Amino acid sequence: MKLNPAPEFSAKIPGSPSGRVSPHSHNPSLATRRLVLRLPVIGDFLAYRDFVTGPRTAYMGGPHDAAKAWDWFCNDVAQWALLRLGGLTMTLAGKPIGQVAVCYGPNLPEPELGWFLYDAAHEGQGYAFEAAEALRDWALGPRGLPNLVSYIDPANAASIRLATRLGGTPDPLAATPGGAACLTYRYAAPKEMS
Repeated sequence: MKLNPAPEFSAKIPGSPSGRVSPHSHNPSLATRRLVLRLPVIGDFLAYRDFVTGPRTAYMGGPHDAAKAWDWFCNDVAQWALLRLGGLTMTLAGKPIGQVAVCYGPNLPEPELGWFLYDAAHEGQGYAFEAAEALRDWALGPRGLPNLVSYIDPANAASIRLATRLGGTPDPLAATPGGAACLTYRYAAPKEMS
């Protein structure tokens, strides 16, 4: 996998911490009609690990082992300090039910909006849409990202439907992570959204 050089990559993210202001002062906690999206805490890791090591990650190259789950969890947390981007735990009545994230890094051509629910019992109720819509609007609005995409396995019909519902449009010319054979859905900035 080819990685973007750090200086080139970090220059693409507007509003990245300069070292003068604590990057933690910009970490969002977002509320939707039914959910609170908050920074992950160590107590969230067991549910996260069980998801990553289970069959629900089939469209994410999984299942993976617990070490990969820890790597991903730490990455989603650390990006807040480094880039003012990262994962947020979706909570319903205080209970973690999944994650929504805007992540970026040397392995991604562009900032990516992603989502997952830990348990199939939470599917079909609009939770992933609610969370992804709130984080998309924050990322393209107050956070000031100039672009945002979702990289989706072509067989993942549910995520394709969700990306479309979020206003994403297919971008067949977009670069993909490591040249992966995935679909790229591009989101418009809030002023361009209807």
